[in-house]
Formats: sequence, structure tokens, C-alpha cells
Amino acid sequence: MSGRMLAAGLRPVMRRASAHPARYLHRTPQTGLLGTDATIRATRRRMWFGGNGFHNAVTVRNASFARLLPKLMVKLLRIPAMFGGLAIGAFAWVQYQANQAGTFAVEIFNTTRDTVSTAASGFFGSARDVAQQTRQGWENTKEQVDLPDWLKKVLRIHEEIGTGGSGGPGGDGDPKQSKVGVAAGVGASAAAYGYSQSSDDDNRSDDEVAKDDQMMVLTKKMIEIRSILQKVGQSSSLTLPSIVVIGSQSSGKSSVLEAIVGHEFLPKGSNMVTRRPIELTLVNTPGIQEEFGEFPDLGLRHITDFTSIQRTLTELNLAVPDTECVSDDPIHLTVYSPNVPDLSLIDLPGYIQVVGQNQPLELKQKISELCDKYIQPPNVILAISAADVDLANSTALRASRRVDPRGERTIGVVTKMDLVDPTRGAAILNDKQYPLRLGYVGVVSRVPQTAGLFKKGPANLQSAIARNEKSFFSTHPLEFGDGAGVSVGTVTLRKKLMHVLEQTMSSSLQSTSDAIRQELEEATYEFKVQYNDRPLSAESYLAESLDAFKHAFKQFTEEFGRPQMHELLKTELDQNVLDLLAARYWNKPIEDLSPVHPEPDNIADLPKADPNSLYWRRRLDASASALTKLGVGRLATTVVASSIQTHVDRLLNQSSFANHPFARQAIMEAASTILNERFYSTSDQVENCIKPYKFEIDIEDREWNQGREHVTGVLKQELQDCEAAITQLEAGVGGRRKLKEVMGFIDKARKGDIVVEGEGSSGAGGFSAALLGKGREAVFLRDRADIIKMRLMAVKSKQCASLKNKYYCPEVFLDAAATKLASTAVLFLNVELLSEFYYNFPRELDLRLGRRLSDEQIEKFAREDPKIRRHLEVIRRKELLELVLDKMESLKQIEGRERAALGRGQEASKERGRWGLF
Repeated sequence: MSGRMLAAGLRPVMRRASAHPARYLHRTPQTGLLGTDATIRATRRRMWFGGNGFHNAVTVRNASFARLLPKLMVKLLRIPAMFGGLAIGAFAWVQYQANQAGTFAVEIFNTTRDTVSTAASGFFGSARDVAQQTRQGWENTKEQVDLPDWLKKVLRIHEEIGTGGSGGPGGDGDPKQSKVGVAAGVGASAAAYGYSQSSDDDNRSDDEVAKDDQMMVLTKKMIEIRSILQKVGQSSSLTLPSIVVIGSQSSGKSSVLEAIVGHEFLPKGSNMVTRRPIELTLVNTPGIQEEFGEFPDLGLRHITDFTSIQRTLTELNLAVPDTECVSDDPIHLTVYSPNVPDLSLIDLPGYIQVVGQNQPLELKQKISELCDKYIQPPNVILAISAADVDLANSTALRASRRVDPRGERTIGVVTKMDLVDPTRGAAILNDKQYPLRLGYVGVVSRVPQTAGLFKKGPANLQSAIARNEKSFFSTHPLEFGDGAGVSVGTVTLRKKLMHVLEQTMSSSLQSTSDAIRQELEEATYEFKVQYNDRPLSAESYLAESLDAFKHAFKQFTEEFGRPQMHELLKTELDQNVLDLLAARYWNKPIEDLSPVHPEPDNIADLPKADPNSLYWRRRLDASASALTKLGVGRLATTVVASSIQTHVDRLLNQSSFANHPFARQAIMEAASTILNERFYSTSDQVENCIKPYKFEIDIEDREWNQGREHVTGVLKQELQDCEAAITQLEAGVGGRRKLKEVMGFIDKARKGDIVVEGEGSSGAGGFSAALLGKGREAVFLRDRADIIKMRLMAVKSKQCASLKNKYYCPEVFLDAAATKLASTAVLFLNVELLSEFYYNFPRELDLRLGRRLSDEQIEKFAREDPKIRRHLEVIRRKELLELVLDKMESLKQIEGRERAALGRGQEASKERGRWGLF
């Protein structure tokens, strides 16, 4: 065959291939391994036997084994266990045949290339890629498919022992060494920028790597300084810039952030989900293998499941009611990963054009105001716009131009570059109508979802996006290549963000440093003048307050003992004695106006009664029995425990704990716990010790005289209470005269002088029912006062001077019995209750307010007092400002070392350091 004919046959193929080689390759039909083999054989026959139609040759792209592997897996599962080894060998043979096919094809085409015209060299060069792409397709399929463990072992053994062949011109050498060239690991900066794990992808020079590492160190320290300044205060002069991400809904804003982080973690939903600003801090941690996030404000630490982070963010955003839709309360999230750069990002709700049906009418205005609040200087603006939307209609660019008209701190990000024609995409990135000093970056931040029979493993989102972008942009070298003058790719965006944030932060460090020094001087002056340089911490304040309270409690223990308990219990028993006297000896309340029938045994006749009268003897015995059986043990324990709690509450009101509800509750609960634990055992002990008195009470002459003297005071106090009650009734009915008129009418009715047929709801005798009720009460109190006066005279008489006449003087006998009960009960109360409480209460305070409290609770306790809170804030502010200045000094040292290192280099090192922090 002549060379002219051969050239004529190859001309159409060469013309199409040279016009768009990449597109032509991707439009060719795909064939499998057998199809490749058949093509080689057919080509060989045509070469030697004539009929060389090379324009009909099939160009093959990466062979996909995703169709072949499922069939092999199904076949393998059907084979009995005894033939499993044979099936595995067959699978290894398939791989061997794939490698051999590639090697064989290369050898054939190399041999043929020497015999044909040089015009066909281009075609043979593309045909040579058949074997390489076939093998690459096999490797890609292995990476994407999640194989069973037993199959992975087989492939690993097969790779270790080799499959034969030392490699041809188109091969990769010995299979044993096929992965030797792969880098074992990459630096922290390479991982942070988003380079894949292969060293071939990281084409940076050693100087660039060193500079990038230096930049990461500086950026990390700046972000640390920014985090500390956020804790110092809300002053705008004490803040370092962040990168604020704005964009319309569905513009790809969330996808860009997730591509930078490498995980899907932002809220997703059909309706408006992002309702609060998300302040995202990325921390590069090259020393750890596990990526995790933290919500410092919520106390959620080390969350390794990013699905859980997404769920938490969704719940926090949806907590904002639909009536408001947006809130300016930020959500702080920190992500630690070796694959992220050190960045400070703020994600805001997306701009909307039309308000929804269930959304407030002012929602659009609220979102705009919220975004305007964050995009103010010195923050860097990351304006997200979709490629399929004209930049003139970009809401993010319009918002950025309002606050940054010259475009000096705005980075334009154009998403969805794969949805527009490459020529138009390149024109968008080179847009001159809306110029930005920091330029535009085009990204394809979405990874295409491929369907297959095999389950995909846990893929690296950053690597997947980087491969997808590389595949797309490399397909169009004229529009997006190195010579096109445009910036594309998430890796480029990530690096640009680091550079811009570092430069913006460094440019504002000097002014921030001056503001910090001024704030520190003010805080130091305030600390010296108002607090006399007195150091204070939440822990020391709690310890001082607790010590002061213990000291006051110790004084209480010295003042409250057996005499005080006896007095408390005796006072309570005196009231019970008066109740018994009123029920068995004194008059009863008046219930109606009917005449009173005279009683045969009246208290007025007691001094003249028969000494052997069974009536009065039984009255006294029943009263004494009721006194001893009323439950003195429970009564005594209740009285003493209540008194202790009252004294503890009084001590709290006089201590520094008065302004601390949490500590106050803890102290009262500590006292109640100890008293409740000892209550039942103490009451049982007291009840058992007074059990003999329930049958007989022996009173001595000394005790009788003391009771006679004491009951006189008790009766006088009761008389004063009755007279005071009558005076209060006089004031309630309109005066003494009015009350006397009512009392006179009631006396006549009870004597029978006036007949009252019935006391209705409207009253009687011209008096209302309410007035008659007051009058009956006044008559009862008057009669009670008369009886008490009479009994006071009887107690002071010679008749009550002797213990033998106890039935004539029930008041004296019951008082002496009550004193004897109180004295006996106090002995056991002091041992079983009081001593135990005094011993355990300080220890319980140490346990509840010392050991069990966390740092957050101690801090909360101290800040409950306004004065202490202000004192702590001044100290904390002073310490944080000093810490920031120290970190700035370390930045100056880093810059100095870098300048010294550059000074020892070539002539380029004579230039000043690129950071220029101060």
C-alpha cells in the first residue's frame, strides 16, 4: 500500500483528533476487554493482509470493571466451598489477563509503528493509551468498590507475589513495585490545601511548601488570637477579620463550605433551614487521625460523627420560630482535622427573592440586615454566585458592592461551572464589568452520584471533588488551562482563602494591638483603683465564702445546746398544756344564742370541791395521760429540727451566700438531708425514754414549786392574749361601745331574758349575722379571761403551795409534768440529733460545695453576685489581654526568624518578609 493512500485514510481521523483531542476521546464508544483484544487482532490482519482502514479503528477509554465484578461475585457465591480456591485463582487470572492485554497491545503497536508512515504516529500514540487506560480503569474500579475482606486479602497476596511480566514500554514495571512510587504521607499543608494523597498531585517546590507551612503556622496563631478576642468583649476594635460567606439560596453556598471541610455537615432541607449565623472555625491538626467537631457553647465535645453535627445544627436552626425565621444569635462550631486549613468562616442565611406563604413579610429585610451586619470591614466577603445565573443578578455581589464598592476584600466564587458552556464559564471568571481585586474562582463542588451494583465505601469528599474538578477542567485546557489566566478548583479556592485571611489579619494586627494595649491599661487601672490589686477567682471566692459560713455556724453551735432545746420544747409543751386545760377545765366556744344550762361541776367550784371527788381526779389523770401520749418524741424532734433549719437559714441570710440561690439551696438541702436521716431514729429513742411517764408521773416538791412559778407566767401570757384579741375585735366592729351592745344582747339571750326564736342569715335583735358572730367570740374571750384570772388567784393561794393538793391545781401539775418530759427528751435529742448534725453538717458542705461542683458550676456560683461578677470580669479581661499580647510577641518572633532565614538565601531573600505583621 502506498504512503499516499495511507495518508489519505488517516487524514479524517487526524483532523478530528487534532481539533479536540480530549472531546473526541470521550465521545468514542466504550468497549470491554474482549473488544480491545478483537480490535488488536483485526488491526494486525489489516496491517499484513491489506485493507488498512485506520479511520475505522476504535479508541477506548478507561475500561470499567464495575460490570464484570458483580457477575464474578454472583458466580463465586454459587460455587461450592471446595471450588472457592479455583474461583479466586480465576479472578486473579482475569487481572493478569488485563495486564497482559495492555502489555501485548503496546508491543504490537510498537512493532507496527516502525513499518507504517510517520503520519500515523499520532494515532498509534493514542492507541497506546488503550492499555494504560484499561489498567487505570481497573485501578479506579478497585478504589470505588467496597470489596469483601476475604477478596481484599486475595488481591493483596496476589499483588505481593506478582503476576509476571517485567513491563514493556507502556507498562508500569514490575507489579511488585507498582505502589512503591506512591508517597507514604504528605505534609500538613498539602492535606490542608486539599491535595490528594499521591505525591504526584503536589507539584509545589520546596520553597513553596516551606512558605505554605509558615503561612499555616501564622494563620493558626491569628485564629487563636481572634478566638481569645471574642471572649474579651464585643468592641469592634478588638476583633480580627473572618471570612463571611454570603449567597442566594440554591447558589451552592453549602456545597462550597462542605467541600472546604471535606464533610457534609450543614443543615439540609426544602424550606429555609439556615436561620442563625454559623461561626465555623477550622483547626488544622496534623498529629491526629480522627476528624471531629465541637460546640463549645453547648458543651458538646469530640463529635466524630458529622451526621450528628448536621443533626445538631439543624435542630439549633429550627429552634428559631417560624414567626421570626432568622436570629442574630450565632452558633459556634469548631472542626479539628488534618485535612482542613486554619480558617475562620461565617455561614449566613441565604438571600431570598420571594417570601414564602408561612414566612413573615419582613423576612427578606431581616436577612439583608443580618448579612450587612457581618460583611462590614474588616471581614473578608466570599460572594457565592451560580454560573447559570448572570452576575448582574447576583444578590451576593450586589450586597458586597454596597459595603465594598472597590471590591478590595471580596472573593467571587462561581459555582456549578459544569452547567454552562466552557467558553461562557471562562468569560464569567474573566468578568470586567464587576471587577474584584481578589478575583473570581470557579468550582464544581458537587460530586456526581454514580449508580452501581456495588456499595460505595466511605469516600473522601475532598479527594472526590478534587478529582471531579480536575477531570472537568482538564477536559477544556483552552478555557481553564494554565495559560487561560483563570482560577478554578476548590484546592485553589482553599489556598486563596488562607492567603487572603492571613494577609487581612496581619494588616489589622497593628491597629488591634494598639487597641489591646489601651484596653489593657484601662483594665489595669480599674483593677488597681477599685479592687486594690486584690486577686480573686471563682474557686477562691467559693472557698472564702464557705469558710466564713463555717465560722458563723461554729458560733451557732456554741450558742445552741441543751438549755436552748429545753426552752423550745417546754414552750411547745406549754401550749399543749393550755389546750388540755381549755378542753377539760375551761369554757367552750359559744355556738348559738340558746340559754345555757348550768353545769354541776364548774371550774369556779374546784377550790371548794371534795378532796376525794372522782370527777376532778379523773379529769387530772386523763389530762396527764393525754400529755404523755401526744407523741412527745416526734414533737420534740420536729421542734428541734425546725429550729435548726431556721437558724441555718438565718446564717445564710447574714452570709455571702444570700446572693447565691444555687449555693443557698445546696446548703439547705444538706441540712435537711442530715436531719431527715436522724429524724425517725431520734424520735423513737425519745419516745422510748419517756415511756415510763405514760403510766405514772412522780413529781418532787422542787419540781412542783418550779412548775407553780412557771405556770403563773404562762397563765398571765394567756390572759394578755385574750385581752389583746378582745381589743382587736373592738376595732373590727367599729368600737368598744358597739361591741358591748352586741355582747349585752348575747348575754341576755343566754340567760333567757330575751327569746330568740332563730338566728337566721340576716341576724337577730337588729344585729347582722356577722356582728353577732363577732359578739359571740368576744363573750367567749371575756369568759376565758375571767376564768384565767380566777385560776391565777388559785395558783397563788396556799392551797396550791403543797403537792398534796395537785387535784385542786391541775395547771401546776401539768406544767411540772411537761417540764419533766422536756428535760428527759433533751438528753436524747442532744446525743442522737444535735451532736450528729454538728459533726456531719460541715463535712456535707465540703462535699456538696467543694468536691461535687464542676468548674462551670463554680464559675456560675461566683457570677451570681453582681460585685464579684464585675471583679472577675475585670481580672479575666486583664488576663486575656495579656495573653493576646504574648501571642502577638510570638508572632513577631516568627516573623523575625523568617526574615533571618530569607537573609541568608539568594538575592530574592533581600526582600522584606512576605508577612509584614507589624
